[in-house]
Order: sequence, then C-alpha cells, then structure tokens
Amino acid sequence: MINVLECRPVQILLVEDTPTDARLTLEAFKRAKVANQLSVVENGLEALKFLRQQGKYANVIRPDLLLLDLKLPVMDGHELLAAIKADEELKSIAVVVLTASLADADVVRSYNLYASCYITKPSNFTDFVKVVSQIESFWSSVAVLPSHLPPSGPTEE
Repeated sequence: MINVLECRPVQILLVEDTPTDARLTLEAFKRAKVANQLSVVENGLEALKFLRQQGKYANVIRPDLLLLDLKLPVMDGHELLAAIKADEELKSIAVVVLTASLADADVVRSYNLYASCYITKPSNFTDFVKVVSQIESFWSSVAVLPSHLPPSGPTEE
C-alpha cells in the first residue's frame, strides 16, 4: 500500500485577525518543527478569496486544512465555515476551529456547520505549542486528506 501522505506537505491556511495570535501560531509551528506550508489571512472574506484562488490569490495552492478563528472582522468564522461547506469545490477541506471561545453555542454551531474539530487555544505558549504539534501530527500523519489521494483513488492491499 502506498503512503499517500508522502505526496506533498499539508497546505494549511490560518484565518486569524489578531496579529499576536497569528505570530504565536507561526512560532508554535516553527517550534513544533512543522514542515507543512502555512499561509495566513486576517478575515473570512480574504480566506474565501484565498480558497477560491481569486485576485491576488490566483496562483496559491488550495489548502488541505484550515485553522479557523471564530471572532473575525468582515466575515466571521461561522459565516466562513457555512460558505465553505456550501461550496462543492471547497466543502471537502478540513476545518479545525482554533479559537479562544469556550461558549457552548460556538461549539455546537461549529459542529452543526461541519467543522472537522473544535479546539480552544491554550492560554500559555508552551501548551499552545503542544496543541499545534498535535494538530500537525494528526492532520499530516494520521488523517488522510482528500487532496492527498492519488488521482485514481486509494489503493488497497
């Protein structure tokens, strides 16, 4: 059986409007020695343009995984999640909600909109690095993403 995950690194899009949180996430990925490609946009509308490869994002590689904050300007995380899951071209992208919100309503709404999982951001950097490392490990080593399947589909032994 071939290891479809060896095809290429996981392309990750971080949707985060707080510069400090974006820097912390980038630093956490660096410290966790994550080899995947990470891009960052600041709001839901920019994320949608990125995903649809529109305008200045025309030549980007569509991400395999989205790390999504919920509290965003212009288009919030739930609105973006709804738009992604309603779009035939985008709905198979894995979306990890990575947010500070512990509100039951946010958790339930995220899963009702087909989020792949919901993770609250740890308050200290050491724990944040551990969480990022676990996210990376799961999505690049354990989970099989649709974009990593061979064109003819998976092979069986």
